[in-house]
Amino acid sequence: MGQLVDSGLGTPRALRPRGPAQKLRAGEAVFRPSRVRRLGERAIEFVLLLAALSSVLVTLGIVGLLVFESLPFFRHVSPIEFLTGTEWTPLFANARFGVLPLVAGTLVTTVVALLVAVPVGTVCAVWLSEYASPRVRELVKPVLELLSAVPTVVFGYFALLFVTPALQRVIPWLPSFNMLSAGLVMGIMVIPYVTSLSEEAMRAVPRALREGAYALGATRIQVAWRIVFPAALSGATAAYILTVSRALGETMIVAIAAGMQPTLTLDPTKPAATLTAFIVQVSLGDLPHGSVGYQSIFAVGLVLMLITLTLNVLGYLIQRRYREAY
Repeated sequence: MGQLVDSGLGTPRALRPRGPAQKLRAGEAVFRPSRVRRLGERAIEFVLLLAALSSVLVTLGIVGLLVFESLPFFRHVSPIEFLTGTEWTPLFANARFGVLPLVAGTLVTTVVALLVAVPVGTVCAVWLSEYASPRVRELVKPVLELLSAVPTVVFGYFALLFVTPALQRVIPWLPSFNMLSAGLVMGIMVIPYVTSLSEEAMRAVPRALREGAYALGATRIQVAWRIVFPAALSGATAAYILTVSRALGETMIVAIAAGMQPTLTLDPTKPAATLTAFIVQVSLGDLPHGSVGYQSIFAVGLVLMLITLTLNVLGYLIQRRYREAY
């Protein structure tokens, strides 16, 4: 069909259609991508594919390294003894390699940290999302996230030199090295993870849900806890799982404040060693390279990774179960 142009009287008139060759050339110039452009797009797609595969390859490489380096250790130590033993004494002449004391210390400090980080971080996220003005939110949130920028060594000595003496005024029998102060400071350290991710999940909840609840007579606190938070539960769950993973992998705080005594106890007021603290201890040169005790750090690292992987899978399943799509 020909092109229509205004004749000036309000009625368009048709012009004579152009030749097919002329139309084809115009289409090629405007809409058909050039060869250089196609090659550039393929190159970008290839780079993005490599970036996506790199994380998978790095994860597989870490798992492969841990498994490969753990095999010499399990040739000397039975996996059943390793997983069920209650004594961990790799530095003694009569060495024992029961990993349960290290697992218990890791779980206790992590639970103490979660008891601090989850409620405090969630309340902060609700306040930032539902109560704070945009100007206050832009000021408070970056300041809160600065906690994650503080070196963990500083947190460790803060727990040892400030938190522990403060707790000893309330609990006189509390030893200088204990899991309670280490867990409390770990909880303070991971609060930004809970707050930031949970607040973003709550702000993603549609405004219509809030307005509908207000129209029915709900108060602001009812809207926050009964409407917004349940709707953002999948995002909050992801924040909690990330916090657990971060607490499980923390090293310097527990190495400085919790002590290096691998005792099987669930009492947070007692000193204990964690999985990461033992890896640090061996890495300092307490055991000769290539010995069974040295190879044990790879078995301990494998246990830590399996725990983290299990929690991530459970978090993914929970997130799928309670995910809300808007």
